[in-house]
Amino acid sequence: MSSLAIDTIRIFLCFDPVHDDDLKGRLLEEAAKACSGFEILACSEAAEMTEAWTARARRRIGASDEVIVLCGEHTQDSRQIAAEIGIAREEQKPYFLLWGRREVMCTKPIGARPSEGMYSWTTKILRDQIATTLRVARALEVPERLKRQRSHTA
Repeated sequence: MSSLAIDTIRIFLCFDPVHDDDLKGRLLEEAAKACSGFEILACSEAAEMTEAWTARARRRIGASDEVIVLCGEHTQDSRQIAAEIGIAREEQKPYFLLWGRREVMCTKPIGARPSEGMYSWTTKILRDQIATTLRVARALEVPERLKRQRSHTA
């Protein structure tokens, strides 16, 4: 990906499939709009959390550029969302939390850092946050040629 303004950012959409499938639909509509700048590559799936589920989630999150976590009323109770955030961290994928419902108190997932806030969901904030999250993550990456070589002494 050479430019955030030109290339489409690939998103893994993390959400509670039991309670927030409607939020997924809203975000898919948002992504389908012309010039949105992002596409939903993959989403959380309503399935039992097994080794196969973990492998699928890891593969799908790993193929994305970043993760959006849609937060609703029951997000704090979702072990699945907590697991997906853990995988995103392990895969070094940036993510941010999006306040999914205006009319209710949305909760942070287990495992979210206390310093992580939830962003309001407007078209402008969504697009800005997608670009900013990826830009910040890329700025933190250290090119291999600049990394220190570890000496292996006995």
